[in-house]
Amino acid sequence: MKKVNFILILVSTIFILSCHKDQHITSPATNLHIPQEIKDLIYIQGDDNATTVLINTQGGPMPELATEEFDEILQHVNTSNLLRVNVHQAQTLHPDLFVHNDITFAQAIDYDAESIEILYKVIKYFKDQHKTVYILGISFGAFMTQELIAKKGINIADKYLIMVGRLDINGVFWQGFKEGKGGSFEHGVTPVLIDQTHTLERNMSRLAAGLGRNRYTQVLDTYQDLSKITYIYGRMDDAVGRLTDYEIQFLQSKNVRIVAGSGSHSETIDNHIIRGFKDAFGIE
Repeated sequence: MKKVNFILILVSTIFILSCHKDQHITSPATNLHIPQEIKDLIYIQGDDNATTVLINTQGGPMPELATEEFDEILQHVNTSNLLRVNVHQAQTLHPDLFVHNDITFAQAIDYDAESIEILYKVIKYFKDQHKTVYILGISFGAFMTQELIAKKGINIADKYLIMVGRLDINGVFWQGFKEGKGGSFEHGVTPVLIDQTHTLERNMSRLAAGLGRNRYTQVLDTYQDLSKITYIYGRMDDAVGRLTDYEIQFLQSKNVRIVAGSGSHSETIDNHIIRGFKDAFGIE
């Protein structure tokens, strides 16, 4: 299986240059009569008659809608009878805002909140159409999914697959990202921070910190049952770190299905995405 790099911060020269283009991602043709205000927020493909919608809130954060990565994941599972939707985030809708000038941390928090509202609007649209809705959140998308549940409730969607996220990421790590640094975890445990040269990279880090600052073992503790969630983590996760014993115990106490991978961030995605779809959604 080709490696899918949904790392916490995924930027490159290609992405930086792409922000200066008038780039518009067009969904494959469908016969669905979706309002333009929803079409503008999504990339959609699949069965027009599907009763179930798979909605992806993508990793990164990155300044473009990663349709190729989403399509690549779906090549390994049978989603032919679903509608498949990738949802924009604030930075993919307005990439130019993140290229030239450093945003403040307060702005990063506001942009994350905008992304949650976009995701919620899309989910609510399909739920109002009486669709079953599955949510996929990988890496930064895992944090997005957790924040969605915290803000909108566990019942906003029907089932969730969260991969390679964290509930309470290390304070030194998110605070470094708050200042625009990048970093990783040695052996899935020890945070190591690095300085970043590009404005775009620093701003993507601040977006990550805007959600990473939250202590989700506290925020989600108001829910007695989170059994709609399947949570997959890597014991050697180099991007967000492994779950602590406390985080695992919290998930267990809320009836979350937990799958532990032995590898790194990308290895966990590659090695467990198929099982994740089966365990979370019953899709093979």
